[in-house]
Amino acid sequence: MRNRTNVAESKISNKAKIAKFIYKQNETSKQEICQLLGLSMPTVLQNIKELVESGVVSEVGKYQSTGGRKAKVLSIADNIKYSIGIDITKNHTSFVLLDVKGTLIEKKRIRYNYESSIDYYQTLGIHLDKFIEESNIDTDKILGVGISIPGIIDEDNLMLTNSHTLKVQNISLKNFSQFINYDTCFKNDANSAAYAEISLNNKQCIYLSISNTVGGAIYMNDSIYKGDNFKSAEFGHMIIKPNGNPCYCGKNGCVDAYCSAKVLSKHSDDDLDLFFKELENGNKEYLNIWDEYLDYLAMTITNLRMVFDCDIILGGYVGGYLDKYMLDINRNISKYNNFEVDTYYINAAKYKKEASAIGAGIQFIDKFFESLI
Repeated sequence: MRNRTNVAESKISNKAKIAKFIYKQNETSKQEICQLLGLSMPTVLQNIKELVESGVVSEVGKYQSTGGRKAKVLSIADNIKYSIGIDITKNHTSFVLLDVKGTLIEKKRIRYNYESSIDYYQTLGIHLDKFIEESNIDTDKILGVGISIPGIIDEDNLMLTNSHTLKVQNISLKNFSQFINYDTCFKNDANSAAYAEISLNNKQCIYLSISNTVGGAIYMNDSIYKGDNFKSAEFGHMIIKPNGNPCYCGKNGCVDAYCSAKVLSKHSDDDLDLFFKELENGNKEYLNIWDEYLDYLAMTITNLRMVFDCDIILGGYVGGYLDKYMLDINRNISKYNNFEVDTYYINAAKYKKEASAIGAGIQFIDKFFESLI
């Protein structure tokens, strides 16, 4: 009996492993699956046959021949399943629709001020249903709805224990899902954004979220490290200037007081886009503000590099603008990091907007592949 159980577990594991590998590679071949997953060709052939027959995997072409038979290109089939992500903020709500490949199909952002009331949660469900209806997809193909929320989330007990942004404490997460007619899961906004960035490469990294508050996530050993009290990666509350500017947490000199998006947008009527437009136009006042900002950001990045020794992804509201300024960031970092000349480990986020909603939705796509039997 034990042998039969082990064989069944192995079969389940291999099918899920192969499907998820194809999903993350986007396109691959049977030979590559054998080589990179360390599986025998008969095992791969049998599992691919079952995945094709069930409609999960499709053959989308052939690789160019280098002699002999051309290898078939394998990919996840189109339109078999969908996932939805929602990002809750103080003043807005974002909805995204992803196909099972993780491709963004539709997105919508509405101005919707958060309040912990039955009317808010009911209207959230109405907005979601309208978004799904406008997307014109088969609702039976929806895997679930991932919800991203700013704050400390206890996933085991389904509690939002604290949210400085939403100004609430000890709120049941069931409030958010009570009018949603699909499976739901909940994630911290920074963890969700980090997951969107790293989900396709599984590389150990630090995600630094630079929005109206500074936070982040630590991705190690194929998962996000949450900490004993779900408070990991509160990078915004590391002190970088003793007795410095006050932070909303009650301390002085925190990263948040020097590197949040508000540090920049407060000079442009709370319009971050306007700040960067003026910066590009050579506004001297803004250039001076930016130079000082970059110095503190470089100090923060260097501290994270010294502690974790891995790649660092710069995301959040500010991260969406940083592609043009990576050289300036690197120059500032060189003042603080004497151990490395190359700053290859620093990257601007791939997702410029709606990263948290996308990361929340991807959770259900990963679960789909892991559950294949």
